[in-house]
Amino acid sequence: MTSVSDSYLNILTSIGEDPSRDGLHGTPARAARAMEFLTQGYKMSLHEVVNNAVFESASDDMVIVRDIELYSLCEHHLLPFIGKCHVGYLPSGKVIGLSKVARIVDMYARRLQIQENLTQQIAAAISEVTGGLGVGVIVEAQHMCMMMRGVQKQNSSMTTSSMLGRFRADINTRNEFLALLDR
Repeated sequence: MTSVSDSYLNILTSIGEDPSRDGLHGTPARAARAMEFLTQGYKMSLHEVVNNAVFESASDDMVIVRDIELYSLCEHHLLPFIGKCHVGYLPSGKVIGLSKVARIVDMYARRLQIQENLTQQIAAAISEVTGGLGVGVIVEAQHMCMMMRGVQKQNSSMTTSSMLGRFRADINTRNEFLALLDR
């Protein structure tokens, strides 16, 4: 079986580079380690990431974690997309540890992705873990596959949302979430 490092060596050779030249010496191994890091989400499970950090709470008011940085790779071109994620949920007897929200975002972002699926996966995971009455997730990102190649639009960005439970069914809940994000 070919290693990831060997695959990068083959890529360098295929594009006409000399992998033995000074600047590329060791690049296949470094690129393999980088790819392993950028896709480490495949080796994580929701249970491991949350690590029992779900706590009893009488709070039923909206919880929002905003501006969570995310870095992912487009599954179509293996180029980065970079942005931020906003997560809101309505507790129903349980809240999740604050850092775990960001870790859930990272777990799914560190996989080959499209932004639409990433947004839905984060929302489903927060809903599963909290058992909340509703979840809202918004992801805003810039995609290098659109900026560096293809149409080459430098100022474009994409926004996706996933609204579950009361965030979908109740316009007032959704509007409260959106208004708090605009502050």
